[in-house]
Amino acid sequence: MLKNRSVIDSMDLSVEEIDELFTLADDIKSRPNLYVNACEGKLMGTLFYEPSTRTRLSFASAMNRLGGRVVGFSDPSSSSVTKGESVADTARMVSAYCDIIVMRHPYEGAPRVASLYSEIPVINAGDGGHNHPTQTLTDLYTIHSVFGRTSHLKIAVCGDLKYGRTVHSLIKAMSRYEGTEFFLISPEELRIPYYLRQFMEEHNVKFTEVDTIEAVIAQADVLYMTRIQRERFFDDSEYERLKDVYVLDNEKMKAAKEDMIVMHPLPRVNEIDREVDYDPRARYFKQARYGMFIRMALILKLLEVGYQENHTRLTPTKYHCKNTRCITHFEKEPQQMLDMGGHHYKCLYCDYTVRIDE
Repeated sequence: MLKNRSVIDSMDLSVEEIDELFTLADDIKSRPNLYVNACEGKLMGTLFYEPSTRTRLSFASAMNRLGGRVVGFSDPSSSSVTKGESVADTARMVSAYCDIIVMRHPYEGAPRVASLYSEIPVINAGDGGHNHPTQTLTDLYTIHSVFGRTSHLKIAVCGDLKYGRTVHSLIKAMSRYEGTEFFLISPEELRIPYYLRQFMEEHNVKFTEVDTIEAVIAQADVLYMTRIQRERFFDDSEYERLKDVYVLDNEKMKAAKEDMIVMHPLPRVNEIDREVDYDPRARYFKQARYGMFIRMALILKLLEVGYQENHTRLTPTKYHCKNTRCITHFEKEPQQMLDMGGHHYKCLYCDYTVRIDE
């Protein structure tokens, strides 16, 4: 059960819980109208201590599509952080107002601190170069949606493997699926950190380190591109030297399998040429949309609200309860019927069920 739990690391969720999220996200994607009121009356606090477009808007879109509301800040200079308020105190304060917190922070471990002091669930939306669990859920859900599985896949990860938190989270999460093999493409300066190398060795995850895309693209099922992140470098000259070391273009794509997919957590800079956008194997923009659905599923599970066990939704309808003893026939209660699917509606008040044929 995920109710009231925080999600700080991609490993906080079991494989079974991730599968449940996939199932729920699939249902949200296919029947979105059933979830429009699921989080009515719920409030999300978004605490973004560093810039974000996709993640912040994805969470806000997810909550709004579920009928909830969003408050918070996208610039810490407009918050009490400028007065010296700690992460712990901010978490205490926001948890008094909201039902769930989403936090992005440049310092690694900050969302973990928030979760220790918050009275409500905290979702890590990225902490420095450490973790980004909901991006990992997005990545896993994209792979699951395309291949119908998350096991027995060869995944090539390219770019900044040293500071790329999306890469770190993805490798740890995918290590739990049978038959996963990684090709790690990076220059010497941006190889995976020691702790992650040790993790893969301890968990018997097969991986090969190379320094060119061409060396492995023909074998890969997934090519996961990442940008070289200026904000993670302390030396601008080092960034300038490495920023364009990898560029995926149509010429390189000729060597890839017909069913390989290209993914990217976005934003991209120069690492994927615009010409690749028109290749049907390019999935990075669809990947962003999948992220909204999986975040909707996660919010529902953490709050344990909405279209749950019976997949029902409260909705005004043109149909009226036919039970003559129902309170709606005696008092001025509005007709509210629960959509049960298959043209069946159940009265909110007396549970009387009717079938309405088209």
